[in-house]
Order: sequence, then structure tokens, then C-alpha cells
Amino acid sequence: MTLAAFNQLPEQERKENLAKCCGATAWIEKMMQRFPFADKATLLKEAEQLWWQCTAPDWLEAFTHHPRIGSRETMAQKFSSTAQWAADEQKGSSQATVAIIDALLLGNKAYEEKFGFIFIVCATGKSATEMLSVLQARLPNEKENETRIAAAEQSKITALRLEKLLA
Repeated sequence: MTLAAFNQLPEQERKENLAKCCGATAWIEKMMQRFPFADKATLLKEAEQLWWQCTAPDWLEAFTHHPRIGSRETMAQKFSSTAQWAADEQKGSSQATVAIIDALLLGNKAYEEKFGFIFIVCATGKSATEMLSVLQARLPNEKENETRIAAAEQSKITALRLEKLLA
């Protein structure tokens, strides 16, 4: 879709498209107040700035809109509206060995138990082994620091999804 077309969408449809990019209600509402956008660069800049104006609870809300890395069942069922994007973003996990997938599943479980939210990483271009390494490196973090790191990853994912939306 073009930016001009996105700018002209009915409000509800525009919200639904934004939600595919980032599931934080506060971010969506902030973005809605900025329409129309003159160009894609401005939209992307505003999207990032508005993301960092959100609070930790907003970030946590956005995290709930992602499938677990390597979890194809969850992705297919709960996240059907963004399943293709998530599959493309996580395609590095599709080539993984059973051992790596098992390690990711165990790592995800440990991560969720420690931090209270799923492991968020901008998976585009990363192999399953790389994602596992990132997960293991982040497990020792303190919750506040890890929440900000995950929020930074969400910001990258949002930008990528906005680019896909406007492709």
C-alpha cells in the first residue's frame, strides 16, 4: 500500500494496520493523532519517537502481540494477522536443528519465568543459533534493563513492519 492510501484509510482500518506493526494501544493512539504523514521517512521517525514516549506497561502490551521465537503453533493460531510477517522475520529458525529449537524453547521458558514476558528480538536476518545466543546473553540482565532492551527490539520490528506495510 502507498503512504497516500494509508493516510486515506478509514480510521478503524488504519488502526488495524498500525496494530499489525505494533500492538501497544497507546502507540497506536499517538500515531493516529499524527496522520496524515507527508512521507515515509517522517512516519518512521514519528513511529520511533512516539514508541519511546510510551511506558513500560505499553511496551509489555506490545510484546504480547508476538509469537515465541520458534513456536510455529502459536504463530499460526494466535497471530494469524501477522503470521506471514512473523514467519519471514523468524525464517532463521526454520532451518534450525531439533537441538537448537529445543534449546530455544527451554530458553524462552526460562526468560518468561524470569522477566514475565516473552523473549523479543528483531529476528530478521538472524539464524536460530544467533537468536539462541542473544537469548542466552540477555538472560542474566536485570528486569528493568531487559525491558528496555526488548523495547528497543520492538522498535526495530515496528519499523520493519511499517516498511512492509508500505511496500
